[in-house]
Amino acid sequence: MGLSRSLIVSAIKRTGRKAIGKASLGHLGDGASGTGDGAPPDGAEGPRGEQMAEMGFLDHLEELRWTFFKAGGGVVAAAVVAAFFRKWIIDSVLLGPAKPSFFMYQLLGIEAQQLDLQNRTITGQFFADWGTVLAVGLVMGSPIVVYSFWKFIEPGLYSSEKKGLRFAAMFATLFFMIGIAFGYCIITPFALQFFANYSISAQVVNDFDITKYFSMVTWWSFGAGVLFELPVIVYFLARVGILTDHAMRQYRRYALIVIMILAAFFTPPDPLSMILVAVPLLGLYQMSIGIARMVGKRRQREIDRALA
Repeated sequence: MGLSRSLIVSAIKRTGRKAIGKASLGHLGDGASGTGDGAPPDGAEGPRGEQMAEMGFLDHLEELRWTFFKAGGGVVAAAVVAAFFRKWIIDSVLLGPAKPSFFMYQLLGIEAQQLDLQNRTITGQFFADWGTVLAVGLVMGSPIVVYSFWKFIEPGLYSSEKKGLRFAAMFATLFFMIGIAFGYCIITPFALQFFANYSISAQVVNDFDITKYFSMVTWWSFGAGVLFELPVIVYFLARVGILTDHAMRQYRRYALIVIMILAAFFTPPDPLSMILVAVPLLGLYQMSIGIARMVGKRRQREIDRALA
């Protein structure tokens, strides 16, 4: 009886080892041949997350934490570089639009007047100084931020998805830079001269506070940078099927109203400044319609191939 019990236990152990071995070989075979249930479609490279051990939730959080560290480190490094040149940045970049010799006044044919700036708070000049360094660091470090988050999501994408998001990341950075340049070179000069020449009485002198001046220049520049991200936002919405070119053409008149409201929100209340902002935004909207059409056709082809 004791011998038969030992034989039964030994047989069960051998059967269990064989079953585990077959399951492991089958799992490796599916992963190597790419014919398993979780295999990527034909012609597509599987995500790197399928080739490596599956990461847990805490591992993803740790990876995201390091992504924030890398992105923040890029901004800090750019701010350190800007700190070495902060005197030139303040005199030529921040205070440039306050001087009649600013190059955009000559290009735009504006007869500008000198803006008198004053510091009315104890910490005004300190925050204007180092706030400028931080703002320049954010602009210079934005490509590093985009690249860091791109490397975070890249392992979970197929090759076709990588191409689309790589395109979106590059154009997000490009349009952000163009928007900042537009806000600084176009919106800021017109807005400053509008408020500098606006007067309710000859007894009231326009002496601007340095902190208010800094915040408005930053607002006009960064605000335009955010508005110029419209084509990138449309690309993502069209990619997931939320937005189509037909819907954008159908609601174009309402988009015009929204654009005029945004132009009035980001500029002083004069018609010229509103038009200067509204016209590029209308152009970006029309460009976004073309992007939505292109993405929609590509998405439909992918759906047709999947159904076939």
